[in-house]
Amino acid sequence: MAGAQHTGSRKRTPPFPTRQMTILALCRICEPIAFMSIFPYVYFMIKDFGVTQRESEISVYAGMVTSAFAFAEFSSGVAWGRLSDKIGRKPVLLTGLAGTALSMLIFGFAPNLPVALLARALGGLLNGNIGVLQTTVAEMVTVKEHQPRAYTIMPFVWCLGSILGPTLGGALARPVLSYPDLFHAGSIWDRFPYLLPNLVCTVIVTCGVGIGILFLEETHEEKKHRRDPGLEAGKWILSKVTRCAESKSSSEKEMDLDEVLSLLSDDEQPPNYRTNDSSPSLPSTPSTDRQEVLGLNDSRIATAPAATKAFTKQVVLNIVGYGILAYHTMTFDAMLPTLLSTEPPENPEPWKLPFKFVSGYGLSTKQIGIVLSVQGIYSMIATIFLFPIIVRRLGALGLFRALAISYPILYISTPYLVLLPDKLKMAGVYGVVIWKCTFATMAYPSNAILLTNSAPSLLMLGTINGVAASTASLSRAFGPTVSGFLFSAGLRLGYSGLAWWCSAVIALAGAFISLRMTDKGGRMDEDEKMDEDRDLGFEEQILDHHALESAIAAAEPRRDIEPIDNNLIK
Repeated sequence: MAGAQHTGSRKRTPPFPTRQMTILALCRICEPIAFMSIFPYVYFMIKDFGVTQRESEISVYAGMVTSAFAFAEFSSGVAWGRLSDKIGRKPVLLTGLAGTALSMLIFGFAPNLPVALLARALGGLLNGNIGVLQTTVAEMVTVKEHQPRAYTIMPFVWCLGSILGPTLGGALARPVLSYPDLFHAGSIWDRFPYLLPNLVCTVIVTCGVGIGILFLEETHEEKKHRRDPGLEAGKWILSKVTRCAESKSSSEKEMDLDEVLSLLSDDEQPPNYRTNDSSPSLPSTPSTDRQEVLGLNDSRIATAPAATKAFTKQVVLNIVGYGILAYHTMTFDAMLPTLLSTEPPENPEPWKLPFKFVSGYGLSTKQIGIVLSVQGIYSMIATIFLFPIIVRRLGALGLFRALAISYPILYISTPYLVLLPDKLKMAGVYGVVIWKCTFATMAYPSNAILLTNSAPSLLMLGTINGVAASTASLSRAFGPTVSGFLFSAGLRLGYSGLAWWCSAVIALAGAFISLRMTDKGGRMDEDEKMDEDRDLGFEEQILDHHALESAIAAAEPRRDIEPIDNNLIK
């Protein structure tokens, strides 16, 4: 019975790291706000720069602005991942946030296209947070039971940021035109019409840096025990804020304890609870369980696999699948605002369905911001309610495969929205947005779970996620640029769906990759097997009554023999 109870305690699931996940989410939300805020106005920003006189070429330059961040992030993603393995996750995360704030400030003051491209590239160069965030979450969550919950938090935060970001960008861009009573012509807001949303985003990101310095804990196994002055300052601030409440609650507890002790005299206490001391003294020796955990971690640190062993076949397949997913989802995010911003041609060529047709929506920045905000709101709902339920039923691999196979249908259908009657056009836009959000909010966390579980060692996860983040950044860099060229070419040739249909072809390649993935043989499976073997060995040692009886029986004759031997010696 004791052995069974001990085994049950060993298998008890550790608590979910709610506090640290919340702090990490507060740091994370700053980036989607800053990143997504440019989408409602980037088309008009390029137009104001006057780099081209053709409406059809604006999408090309808008794609370049969007891709500059991803190209730079690709060039530095692996380096940031390796650096996080050496110096820890927290310094890299905070550096990325600071780089985002600096780039947004420069972007707001950009007077021309080169400065805007430089600002976006600087933000990507200083930001390696995608891979490091995935690594941090993986180090916080060490059991499979917590993974569906943990891997929905960061997508949920991204969705929340994707609501606030487009709302800020669409509402605050060109304030002299939108709010002439508050922002007057000839002021700094007229000279830099896109400064206000970037300035607000800079303040938000700076707040995120402060929260991270004060309250975010290091998760790297070798670095998390070192001294952290920022964390100490955060604890000091919290102690000052909560001192009054704690002193009041402690005084109440002491009064209650005195009342209980007065009621329980020594004669009235049960025999097993009588003691001469006011409270039992704790042993000064450290816990053996803690020593075993440290020894296990030390052995894992000493036997960290080489980089070549870290990138197994399944790790590579998951990274490739992640890159393809990032490519076609980013093309959708970049092309949808462009499609909604494009004015219908005044003298359109005759349509030749089902492929040759050209049209657009001609929406304003505020209208586009509302569409993107609805997209973010629904994404939050899908992340919280849909993903945990479906991933428990289908599993991460089954869900990812189903979505990868279904993505091409979305991209084939989207360009035909312009053919709907005017009364149904906006309904069609929202329908496609909900369709896309349902897929994206479940595909990304599913792939993150698969990649984390396929890693052979937790110590190499920073490098693996760094490579995955660089691959995704490269895909996100090429996606808007290539789709921008294809979108522009499609408008000239009379095929509005050209860029969308090319994305469908890329999504088909992702579906093929997903069919070759598996969720067996990774680090989590090996850890579970080791735990089961350890528990089984412990039970065998405790429950082996025959071995215990044999040892007692072997010891008893020796007691009888010892006196005889002594007499003989005498």
